[in-house]
Amino acid sequence: MRVAIGSDHGGFSLKEVIIPLLKELGHEVIDVGCHDEQSVDYPGFADLVCEQIMSSEADKGILICGTGIGMSMAANKHEGIRAALCSEQYTARMSREHNDANILCMGERVTGPGVAMEIVRTWLDTPFGGGRHQRRIELFS
Repeated sequence: MRVAIGSDHGGFSLKEVIIPLLKELGHEVIDVGCHDEQSVDYPGFADLVCEQIMSSEADKGILICGTGIGMSMAANKHEGIRAALCSEQYTARMSREHNDANILCMGERVTGPGVAMEIVRTWLDTPFGGGRHQRRIELFS
């Protein structure tokens, strides 16, 4: 699977932890930045990850900022994007199983690296349930 990942300065360190995990799990990683801890504006990186998904260059995406809130808000403005802010495994599983989330958002200042890695594993391993959930997703637009 091709996974696009992006962060702002507030999520850079956690992004650097998640990238090796993705590679270890056998995924192709598309790192759209940022590439250091210098202050940047998160909406641009959300846009870059969304563009990767909307163009089918990536299958799924991960966005990380300080809280994950800004990234999720910026990503969800794009048609066809279902970005879910998750801070533990249960919401990660439900975001995939019930909502077919195609972008996982996390906050580095909220979620530690160990928990974040388990969230990523759960999110990537959980299939969409379809059925009644698909009908509900179709009501989004």
